[in-house]
Amino acid sequence: MARSWRELPTGRVVYLHAGQDVHLHGDPDAVTLAVDPLPDDAPALVTYVPRPAPTPADVVADVLRELESAALAMFPAWLPEAGGITGTGGAAVAAVRALALRTGSGTRHFAPFLAHLAARALHERAALGGVTRGAVAEGRTAGRAGTFPPEIRAAGLARVLRSGYRRPEAAILVRVPSGLPPAAEEVLVAACEWLAHHGGFGVWLTGPPPRSVDRIESVAAPIPEDVATLVREIEPGGAEESPLPALTYPPLAGLPHPGSAAERRLEAALSPCDWAAGREWNQLHASGPLSNPIRVDLLWRTERCVVEIDGPEHLGPLRRAADGLRDQRLRRDGYAVRRFTNEQVLKRVSTVLAELERFLHQCRNGTFEGSPHA
Repeated sequence: MARSWRELPTGRVVYLHAGQDVHLHGDPDAVTLAVDPLPDDAPALVTYVPRPAPTPADVVADVLRELESAALAMFPAWLPEAGGITGTGGAAVAAVRALALRTGSGTRHFAPFLAHLAARALHERAALGGVTRGAVAEGRTAGRAGTFPPEIRAAGLARVLRSGYRRPEAAILVRVPSGLPPAAEEVLVAACEWLAHHGGFGVWLTGPPPRSVDRIESVAAPIPEDVATLVREIEPGGAEESPLPALTYPPLAGLPHPGSAAERRLEAALSPCDWAAGREWNQLHASGPLSNPIRVDLLWRTERCVVEIDGPEHLGPLRRAADGLRDQRLRRDGYAVRRFTNEQVLKRVSTVLAELERFLHQCRNGTFEGSPHA
């Protein structure tokens, strides 16, 4: 059994199992909980949910599209010197391309691909900021102007992930669907092998073990005991879970999750509010030096307030139980906890703001039930 996530191989495909614990065999949620938050010794890890595809090339194309979307949303984390470059004018695009080319020349990045991706990201960021329709169209044209073969894109995106998360390696956790027929299983595995070979990714399969493909090594995943215990205790069933996005990836410390419209919407609403000063996004909390850290979405450290923004993946019984244990632990450590759903933030943000202001006021004055100041 691998003792840490860093010991899992990169550059090839393996199937993750849970050793002798039959309760965890084929349970991708156990792995998902084990890497949330990403351990310090793990590669930069994204999770991919395959869509039906007739050929390995189609699977690869889908993965690369999803990885590019994630990279564009994460900008400028993988090119931090570009943080001060704004707008979509010729000068801004030239500046970000020059910066990317200079960065690429001194690193293992392929400079032309990095420059192309940076220019696209600049236009995407401007589009999210509400620039003119013409500028957005110009950005889309720029995004189509240059094309790179899949091999260049795969290797380049792996390097971007490593740079963005400051990790030495990159890996893709693939949630294998149940009931794949032999032909579909072969297509998926062949695509994963291509990504491992050309991108240098670790590709870790989780879910039902391969039945018709026998060339994939099985490796025991380092599932923490608290996660294993939770999985053993939770009966399957309950609320039907919403389909997962094709690609999910961890947040960047200090920022709203670039893939979460709800977190970005809430930050935009909080920015002009004086009472919201002191907030921190996506920070880690550890009860002690030997405890596993947990990531909180939104934190007011002085007031010891935590706010969680829950997507539909939190409806499943295992995730609900894990959330409950997290909240109990935070409260034992003196934090008040408030949860909102994505839908509440996106559809009723003014109501959420009013509740948040009241929540913070109560915490600051020690009048919130369970407040550490009470």
